[in-house]
Amino acid sequence: MSAGRMAATVTTLASDDFTGRRVGTRGGAGARAWLAEYLADLGATVETDDFPVRAVPDVYAAPTVVWGQGPASTLLDFGREVAIHPASCDADEIRRGLLGVAGSGDPTDRWLVVPVGMSLFDAVGHAQGAVGLLVSRAVDADGWQYTTLAGPEPGPLPILTLDAGTHRAVLAAAATGAGWLSGNTPLRRRDVTGTNIHAAFPAASPGGVDLLLTAHYDGVGDHPGLRQPGAADNASGVAVVLEAARILSTARAPGVGLSVALLDAEEVGALGSAHHSQRLRTVGARPLIINVDGAGLLDHAAAVEAGGPAHALLALLDQAGRHTGVPLAAGPVASDNRRYAAAGLAAVGIGAGMGGYHSPADMPDRVDPHTLAAVARLVVAAVSLAPSVLATLPSLIGDER
Repeated sequence: MSAGRMAATVTTLASDDFTGRRVGTRGGAGARAWLAEYLADLGATVETDDFPVRAVPDVYAAPTVVWGQGPASTLLDFGREVAIHPASCDADEIRRGLLGVAGSGDPTDRWLVVPVGMSLFDAVGHAQGAVGLLVSRAVDADGWQYTTLAGPEPGPLPILTLDAGTHRAVLAAAATGAGWLSGNTPLRRRDVTGTNIHAAFPAASPGGVDLLLTAHYDGVGDHPGLRQPGAADNASGVAVVLEAARILSTARAPGVGLSVALLDAEEVGALGSAHHSQRLRTVGARPLIINVDGAGLLDHAAAVEAGGPAHALLALLDQAGRHTGVPLAAGPVASDNRRYAAAGLAAVGIGAGMGGYHSPADMPDRVDPHTLAAVARLVVAAVSLAPSVLATLPSLIGDER
């Protein structure tokens, strides 16, 4: 087990060359080629599997947003003080207007500040003739607004998100009737191709058990002038799966089959795992699935979420945790494991994430090498213990195997 090798993998995947690894981008394709070669060098049979992905949000230019009262003005910092809401329309040209408050007064030719607590649906209903909408958005501990790709269809208006402090100031100016704002929302949607990577090692002997290790390799991608490396989410999970596969490719019980799926398009709704889970059902395969999403920082315990007929898999993971000393706790892991579970497959998600995901704060130097090693030990132990643990659970494994 090498924490250094895993840290190097995280650094590679989070590098400038791979541009944040958003689905359908040059950086995503570069990461995929690197990962496929890595798995082939381990002796796996590697193939890729394409699937369509519709309407992926793409910020194609940094927005220019300025607000003020009278002659005084402030240029807002993209990514911190201002960002583009995923439901915004594409408006490349800068639009200027006085400030107003959504639901109060005449909205015509105004940027409307949406009060905290008002839904976006209601705000749009009050915005006939408005220039655009301004909504409050939380920031992380480093002051970044996090990027999301999955979300609602685009609406009819430009929509900008403001950090809480800026939103309060702009709302106060709107209430006086003296404020103004100019801004744009260069946000297009692109139909692209997602691509999963599948790696197969020798199958289990008859009556054995097949385990599938998964992690998503895509990220939310860079914005113009804004690097979003995706180190913890999810280069760290990929690094764990690769290191576990490296060890298990030459040190695995004869009764255990092993395969790896590195998944694309998780950030736009876990579409890669949705596609793969249906492929598994079509061919009648029912592996036990361990998905790793986040191995950046182990805070007290790794979160574990089980789905599908996962009783035996949970028992196996519990024994692996006891064997390695890695503490586990039931907790949400909102990732690809849920797509496999929804397809009726036994799946667990393991997460040891950290703050700063989906933002420039998700840097390789923040990923804890000890956490990488701990989660990798847990995964390797689960695969290694499978024959002995599952043999004691004949009443549970049934369809799970």
